[in-house]
Amino acid sequence: MVVPSKPENNNAPNPVARRSTGPGVLSILYSVTKKVGTVAIVYLLGYYNISVAWLIGPVILSVVREEWKRSSDARRALAKAAAMSNEKEVIMARIDELPAWVYFPDVERAEWLNRVVRQLWPNANHYARDLLRSVIEPNIRNALAAFKLPGFKFDKMILGTIPFRVGGVKVYDHNVSRNEIIMDIDFFYAGDCDISFTLSGIPGGIKDFQLHGMLRVVMKPLIQTIPLVGGLQLFFLNNPTIDFNLVGAADVLDVPGVSDILRRIIVEQVAALMVLPNKLPITLSDVVPAQILKTPEPEGVLRVHVVEAKELMKMDIGMLGKGKSDPYALVTVGAQQFRTQIINNTVSPKWDYWCECEVYAPRAQTLLIRLFDKDDSKKDEKLGRASVEVSTVVKKGELDIWLTLEEAKHGMVHLRLSWHTLTEDRHALSLALAETQQLRVTSMSTAVLLVYIDSAKNLPDARPGRRPDPFATVGVGKDTQTTQIIYRTDSPVWEKGFTCLVKNPETDTFILKVTDQKTNHDIGRLEYHLAKLLTNENMELSDQPLLLQASGPISRVRLSLRLRILKRYDPEVDAPLPEVDDDVTDEASTSTSSKRGSTNALNKQFSRGDSVRSVGGQSVGGQSIGSANISIHPSKEMISTQTSVQEESVFSEQSSAPVESSANNTLLHRTPSATSSAGEAGLGRIQMTLRYSVPRQRLVVVIHKVANLPSKDPHNIPDPYVKLYLLPERSKESKRKTEVMKDNCNPVFDENFEYVISLGDINSRQLEVTVVTKKTWFSSQSPVMGQVILSLGDQDLVKGFTAWYDLLPEIERDS
Repeated sequence: MVVPSKPENNNAPNPVARRSTGPGVLSILYSVTKKVGTVAIVYLLGYYNISVAWLIGPVILSVVREEWKRSSDARRALAKAAAMSNEKEVIMARIDELPAWVYFPDVERAEWLNRVVRQLWPNANHYARDLLRSVIEPNIRNALAAFKLPGFKFDKMILGTIPFRVGGVKVYDHNVSRNEIIMDIDFFYAGDCDISFTLSGIPGGIKDFQLHGMLRVVMKPLIQTIPLVGGLQLFFLNNPTIDFNLVGAADVLDVPGVSDILRRIIVEQVAALMVLPNKLPITLSDVVPAQILKTPEPEGVLRVHVVEAKELMKMDIGMLGKGKSDPYALVTVGAQQFRTQIINNTVSPKWDYWCECEVYAPRAQTLLIRLFDKDDSKKDEKLGRASVEVSTVVKKGELDIWLTLEEAKHGMVHLRLSWHTLTEDRHALSLALAETQQLRVTSMSTAVLLVYIDSAKNLPDARPGRRPDPFATVGVGKDTQTTQIIYRTDSPVWEKGFTCLVKNPETDTFILKVTDQKTNHDIGRLEYHLAKLLTNENMELSDQPLLLQASGPISRVRLSLRLRILKRYDPEVDAPLPEVDDDVTDEASTSTSSKRGSTNALNKQFSRGDSVRSVGGQSVGGQSIGSANISIHPSKEMISTQTSVQEESVFSEQSSAPVESSANNTLLHRTPSATSSAGEAGLGRIQMTLRYSVPRQRLVVVIHKVANLPSKDPHNIPDPYVKLYLLPERSKESKRKTEVMKDNCNPVFDENFEYVISLGDINSRQLEVTVVTKKTWFSSQSPVMGQVILSLGDQDLVKGFTAWYDLLPEIERDS
């Protein structure tokens, strides 16, 4: 049956017609008032002879603020529109840009998972509100109090109807324990949340909150009863990207430089909650002990030496224009951050700064270093940034590298990195102590202490007749960490795990203090000498109730301790670390062949007087790099090398190199050969490594060397350097160049350059590599000595390769 439609009511008011009749009275009055006010201000400025700068200044600030806010609103609106669209359409539209590990079945899996999320989202709203109220709110309140902004409190928390989106899913099925399931999720939230808060009595709100990052979900342990999974661990591998919009009275804070305080605190709280090494544990079964999910389990420790930087941008303004800078560096791995000292009035600072980072997912985490110019009068200015994948250090054991700074016109930073695994062998302690003594750095560690605090019982009252509000503080030496506060109880249950770096377990002491939050008085204390752990079986103390000192007569704390010794990782001697999956990281075709004693390696790596040169990520002490067994291919030669101590070798599948060893078989050498050809055009040849980093979305180019450049005049040898552009735009942003080598026809550069570019865009781009000399044979001659243009879409960049290319004459281009 067809139901007849209702007849149209011609007398009904048409809202569209009503809106089109003209502007309202209020709109006209507002426009007239605004124009009259503008004329009045200009008239008064002229009447009282007030400088026009008082008008121009606020106008410029207002325009800048409006433009900044408009761009931010447009970016958030675009993300929200994507969040509301069909999942499969969005994913398939970006299929060329997705990482190599996202296959079509994963797209289908992501679409299915998004349907499940939509169904569960109303219930997830309740859980998120409880999390914001119980965990995030007190932490933000304490952090803002340090900036004299007290009284932070959430008033309304509505996450809206738009759930988070899953962009890609990867479930690991190789080299994973049978007792767990590991899954990586491309997590993206751009919902219609409505959160209101009060700060120092001023009402405000947060809207258009957005969060994007790689979320890892670990399901463990697997059990034989429903729900078959004992619990979950949720955490971001690296700091996610966070953006939001301030509304209400707090909108006055939404100015670049001022709102950074609130934004930085929110990012820090998210990192403290669920960015490695912090994890968000969720228990699904009561039969699973909380210790299994909440005890930290680092894979190893990354030792970082920030040596120096050079050719940084000049940011300070002096009497004669641009002066120098006051640079410092921030080193970040996950939620861990370290800061170097400030070196004043220089663009080539030498920090000699050491730090150590606990690493929980070495195949997926990234070390990020950011350089800033300290400025007391305004916000610190950026001098650039660089990053290194932890997996690169893990594969080689140690890394000595100069990194070209991104987001900067020029500048490089020098890092030395080494990877240390954890061992139960107490005999390794003597080697670790000897290593730190040779480094002559007192802050370096030799062991890691894993702590799990379960609970305390029978604590005394901090105030007469009132139960305490206890929290626990743990640490070894000066580094301390705290649990959450449990209110009004003498038997708190914390169930919290910590990791403490230990300098010398033979002499250091683990200290635990229980403090009442109201009075800030200690109501219990425990000191445990770590030398006792060295004598225990497996260097462990498992789930023991220990008597608290300076407390009640029966006050006890229940905890577990595990001590592990740091051992320098040697890829030649030690078994390789278990890989989660080769697809999730960019497996560059690199390998390290070295066999070294620990003392010799230390002397070689950390000697301050060594001449160190970076070779695609590894150092070579003052030795030039030759090439090995060469096999000819059309337009290029693929090479494979065997390296000496601390030298990187880049392999191709097409060829292999014979290895010659010394009599004691401790050093490996290349076959003593370099390319003898001057190329097809007789202009020389250039050796490069190209690869694409999928997790970091970067094209990596290593300029190794140039060989057999022509020299017509023996008294006028060229001063060559290499210049790179990413075509087709040939912009200043894509320009990179090496250092100049004086009087050299066979220069060795070994410099790394990176371009931030998606995998989908790289197929349509070309790389222009030009060899240029600082001086010419004749004044009228071009300084260009040769050029190579590579179509990146034709290269196997995800796998990576090293090749020789013939230099050809420069191609004339329209300006």
